[in-house]
Amino acid sequence: MNAAELRDKTPDELKDQLAQLKKEAFNLRFQQATSQLENTARVRIVRRDIARVNTILNEKAASAAAEA
Repeated sequence: MNAAELRDKTPDELKDQLAQLKKEAFNLRFQQATSQLENTARVRIVRRDIARVNTILNEKAASAAAEA
């Protein structure tokens, strides 16, 4: 997932995506704690995707506030 794809989505879609990513991050942390995690790189990818979504949400909120 890249930033250009995220910028095309609405804030509601981004919030749904964020909730889904946070749920996945929780599950990955749980797997890591119980030594069942096979793809350790997935943790890093999910964390960065969460940061990307948060950044885009903040950009959209700032642009909406500037227009008002």
